Amino acid sequence: MKKALLIFGFGLFLLASCKKDYTCACKIDGQTVSTITINDTKKNAIATCDESDANILGVVQDCSIQ
Repeated sequence: MKKALLIFGFGLFLLASCKKDYTCACKIDGQTVSTITINDTKKNAIATCDESDANILGVVQDCSIQ
């Protein structure tokens, strides 16, 4: 039982930290203006996508993971 639990925990650790492709979509006034594919962990992909948010002269660009 302990071996099975150890193997399950190790497998879960590997899956939690693996890199995947995430799509970051940026919208202005509800219309998608650009998309970017980010190959990273989910946490890092969200942080990278959120860095693309902008407010230039009152025009708001909102980016989020799809």
